[in-house]
Amino acid sequence: MAEIEVGKVTHYFGHVGAAALELSGPLSVGDTIRIVGHTTDMEVHVESMQIEHQSVSEAKAGDSIGVKVSGKVRPHDKVFKIVSEAGETAS
Repeated sequence: MAEIEVGKVTHYFGHVGAAALELSGPLSVGDTIRIVGHTTDMEVHVESMQIEHQSVSEAKAGDSIGVKVSGKVRPHDKVFKIVSEAGETAS
């Protein structure tokens, strides 16, 4: 599996287990992402995402989105989309 950088974490909301991400590439519901930082390394299956509290199925570079995460992430952690070697998005 290959990884493509698609953004970074800008904020973590511990009370709801969600992260705010600033995207530098496209992301869709159903994608699997990897969040990596100095003390962070987790894979998250994107089951839903929101822009300004509105549910969306896909987002593009420049969008700020919110996604549920399975643990604590930190500002500046990098976000990678996991894709298969053929360029298809892993599910």
